[in-house]
Amino acid sequence: MLLVARAGLMALVAVVLVVAGVWASWGNVSTAMAGDVRGTVRIAECGDGECSGPFSGAGDGGGGKQPAKVSVAEFVAGERGETLDVAVKPGSRHAVRTGPAGVLYAWVPVGGALLLASLVVAGGLRMRRTAWAMGLGGALIMGGAWALLSF
Repeated sequence: MLLVARAGLMALVAVVLVVAGVWASWGNVSTAMAGDVRGTVRIAECGDGECSGPFSGAGDGGGGKQPAKVSVAEFVAGERGETLDVAVKPGSRHAVRTGPAGVLYAWVPVGGALLLASLVVAGGLRMRRTAWAMGLGGALIMGGAWALLSF
């Protein structure tokens, strides 16, 4: 009975980790993949982990409410003067990068959750092949985001 309880508890911990990763990612993922207000931002200044610049919208998505200036995370911004494709989060002046690099970066919390959950699956459930697949998937998400954003 204790073995079944332990397996159930470890499975629950692994599921909670992955669900928390999806929950943490979803706000950025939904905006990066299907954001209404899309356009470009030209990076003008950086500080406190964020870069900002003037926003040029493509069309009038979001009912014509386009901010004149938006901010993006400094890690995805690149250098000053660079122009990025972005989507603006609804009701804010914060933008997320779009395209393959931005979408993959938005999924990074899921990649980290998969890495953590793989340790629980390997150690607690003794499912080593499944754990290797989960860990490899998480590492590919995180490494792919870093590689796409670096180039």
